[in-house]
Amino acid sequence: MTILADPVTLAVLLVAVVLLGMAKGGLAGVGALATPVAALVLPPATAAALLLPILIVQDVISVWAFRKTWDGWIIGWMLPGAAVGVFAGYVYADRVNEAQLMAALGAITLAFGVYRLWVERGGRIVAASQSPGWVGSLFGGAMGFASQIAHAGGPPFQMWVAPRKLPHLTFVGTNALLFAIVNWIKVPAYVGLGAFPREVVVATLLLMPLAIVSTLLTVRWIRRINPERFYILIYVLMVLLGAKLFWDGMTA
Repeated sequence: MTILADPVTLAVLLVAVVLLGMAKGGLAGVGALATPVAALVLPPATAAALLLPILIVQDVISVWAFRKTWDGWIIGWMLPGAAVGVFAGYVYADRVNEAQLMAALGAITLAFGVYRLWVERGGRIVAASQSPGWVGSLFGGAMGFASQIAHAGGPPFQMWVAPRKLPHLTFVGTNALLFAIVNWIKVPAYVGLGAFPREVVVATLLLMPLAIVSTLLTVRWIRRINPERFYILIYVLMVLLGAKLFWDGMTA
């Protein structure tokens, strides 16, 4: 009996894959919900392993779609920290309480989203953040750690990059390229943990067409969105995402 033979499991995993497609298409951060959703019907480690190959395929689409719009300075500062974070997540995987991690990440994400919506209320023009690169490395570390544990690295990325007020397609392209690299960094750790048994690989392959379609549709929509509304949408999503992660973590 395969993982997808159960109708409820199939339905939940379809939702998780669509969330990943939306994230990879440009709605950064939404993908942090995918692993908690998949974990409703699968063990958390199995859910994360099943979603990783899907993320990598979606990365190919998003990187190609936004290949001309990315910020190398941001990637250069965040990537070393992210690599360290991935390694830390691998080393401490057995000792991390995932529910507590998600609750903490959710609380921080919620607070940050509410704060940004408040300071930018009524269309107020807020100066772009000019925080130094080393701060980005710290956020990169948090991003890599949360990404290794639960594919939830989106919020730390948003917290440092969104206030810099990049053109919205540059924001999306930077997110796409950085996470594409980070997801490949995670592969050896997942292989080392024996995370890809046959039934996980089969389920991943069967879900792949939906992963591709959901990513392409979101890419198309993001290209057409009003740039002035993009960051407001990102902050609203951060509030909703943060509230959801906090609730799930506290009630687990």
